[in-house]
Amino acid sequence: MSTPTAVEVLLRELAPQAVAALTRRYGDFDLCEDAVQEALLSASQTWPKEGIPDSPRGWLITVASRRRIELWRADSARRRREETVAVLEEAGTPMAASTDDSLALVMLCCHPALTPSSQVALTLRAVGGLTTAEIARSFLVPEATIAQRISRAKQRIRDAGATFTMPDDAQRSSRLASVLRVLYLIFTEGHTASSGPDATRVELAAEAIRLTRMLRELVPDEGEVSGLLALMLLTDARRPARTGHDGALIPLAAQDRSLWDSAAISEGVALITETLAHALLGPYQVQAAIAAVHDEATTASATDWDEILGLYDLLELLEPGPMVTLNRIVALAQVDGPVVALAQLESVADGAGLAGHYRVDVVRAHLLEQAGDRDAAREAFRTAARRTLSTLEQRYLEQQALRLTESR
Repeated sequence: MSTPTAVEVLLRELAPQAVAALTRRYGDFDLCEDAVQEALLSASQTWPKEGIPDSPRGWLITVASRRRIELWRADSARRRREETVAVLEEAGTPMAASTDDSLALVMLCCHPALTPSSQVALTLRAVGGLTTAEIARSFLVPEATIAQRISRAKQRIRDAGATFTMPDDAQRSSRLASVLRVLYLIFTEGHTASSGPDATRVELAAEAIRLTRMLRELVPDEGEVSGLLALMLLTDARRPARTGHDGALIPLAAQDRSLWDSAAISEGVALITETLAHALLGPYQVQAAIAAVHDEATTASATDWDEILGLYDLLELLEPGPMVTLNRIVALAQVDGPVVALAQLESVADGAGLAGHYRVDVVRAHLLEQAGDRDAAREAFRTAARRTLSTLEQRYLEQQALRLTESR
């Protein structure tokens, strides 16, 4: 996906403000969101030719309001009410959006009635400002699929009777957990594309960081929000070194660390250090601490693997999962050697979430090579290459298999 233009970046920043302003004023999220999408489309076609207006946010809200009026007027039973609203609007009634509105919008898009995939799609469109076509391209599915997913999500929100307000204290904690999960999923897909020709989708990672930063400004005392932001910053900081000039993937140990974003590392390290000292410990904070250990190592050999293994032990207690188990085995290999790690890998390889996953074959290949079994390692690399959907990863894994063949 190409780098977004200045207009696209501005529209994504303004999109949640416009949706929030209209939804707070009119209440019907689905109709307001549709109207804003049409205003965004109009702006994307008009602004590059005629220039960005003096008040782009006001322009968007005005155009979206007019479109929403047109949509509303299609319902003759509501015509009179709409005309009253229109009169008030033309009289200059303010429709300011606040940062609290943006948070309420994120919370609405992560309503528990929605599936995680629907939460991601709706958040990207309503809060992230991405068009349906952009979201479809990001997830490599037909545009109609995303359109249906978003339509069903809005219908479920309507059926659930959700309102454009902040959840009460009793609901807020569980809703916030969903918000963080969605933002992390968006970032992960942006940082490591699960399929397609590109290693990363920069605009997705940047959008997740922007939304998480915005969320932290609104709930600065939530330790897991700060932990997630630190994790994103520390992970994204390594992005400039993840691929070479030819686009080929470069493993962490071989990366040119001078290319890492030092400012992002400094911000992430400071943020997680402060958070760990004051907040209730959570899995995002532990993952950020692991990322900080990697980022602070001046060379691959200087990495403190004992500390990383200890942090993975802690993470398995807080939030066990197949990828946590797999990553812990990688750390274990650095501390106790590949033979011990291979034994643990084979004991979990057929478990839920790992059986048939190409990352198991990747880890197995590296461990076998470290243990001296190059033939088995080569076959594991080939198996992993067949199973991954990422073109770049497939190319990297095939190269590793070829390297082992040529060095026999």
